[in-house]
Amino acid sequence: MQELVQLLKDKAGLTDEQAHKAILAMKEFLSGKVPPMFSGVVNKFFADAKKDGADDSFMP
Repeated sequence: MQELVQLLKDKAGLTDEQAHKAILAMKEFLSGKVPPMFSGVVNKFFADAKKDGADDSFMP
């Protein structure tokens, strides 16, 4: 997850908080777009992301 946060910071000029919120937005978007049988994959990929996006504790 740290790699994705860093990519968002480098490529889009986002702060840590903005990058976390962007990741959560991606999770919500993908969860609504994939067939139910793939929702577990999306949930697992984003399992450590926090709802508020402000907590760095989900970073490995």
